[in-house]
Amino acid sequence: MANNEKIEGHGRIETNNFLMIVLITLVVAVGGLVEIVPLFFQKSTTTPIEGLKPYSALQLAGRDVYVSEGCYNCHSQMIRPFQAETLRYGPYSVAGEFVYDRPFQWGSKRTGPDLHRVGGRYSDEWHRVHLNNPRDVVPESNMPAYAFLGEKSVDADSMPKRMEVLRTLGAPYTDDEIAQSVDAVKGKTQMEAVIAYLQVLGTARSAVRPAAAEAAPAPAAADVTPATEAAAPTAEAAPAVEPAPAAATATNQ
Repeated sequence: MANNEKIEGHGRIETNNFLMIVLITLVVAVGGLVEIVPLFFQKSTTTPIEGLKPYSALQLAGRDVYVSEGCYNCHSQMIRPFQAETLRYGPYSVAGEFVYDRPFQWGSKRTGPDLHRVGGRYSDEWHRVHLNNPRDVVPESNMPAYAFLGEKSVDADSMPKRMEVLRTLGAPYTDDEIAQSVDAVKGKTQMEAVIAYLQVLGTARSAVRPAAAEAAPAPAAADVTPATEAAAPTAEAAPAVEPAPAAATATNQ
């Protein structure tokens, strides 16, 4: 008798694989549009923060190396608004900092530390030594060495086209900046480019916040959030204590 029973209502969906797939796809598509489309019209997600500039030619070349080496597989560039993260890495990330990033390097895994506020935290020489052999500065690091980046030169001839494409996508490059891009990277190694890229990460917001604090009148009671976030660099001041930021990839500091 069970075979002769007529299936009605929700049972028809549960017993029809094709119908189930169509309805799931429809629900996910509509839900995704409702969540994503409004972001394209919100000023907070489409306007660059104060002080943010597009990458220079050398920084852009370094970013290309960062992406090509798959550094995003082990390093995120997204500090979440949790106290544990702001104490360790610095001020949490905001959408306006990524306006000129195409594609974004937020990442989804941290085998190594987050790099969004690594700019200016270490010297160029520290990064050079770290890339040559991470264990020279962080003995417990499992990051592979990238000494070969010091032997490869940046492709200078491709830079003007790269910057022109980014300008069509919204990056405010001038004609002079594009014309001078070849000379700006000529003779530079990929390691120098990666270091230049790392040294600019997160510096726009970090530079604006102290300036704003100096300009503002002294409050009656100190603001807890900036004080907490300002403590982050101190927590990572010693490379031997804090996992070393890796420019190029696959590591757990």
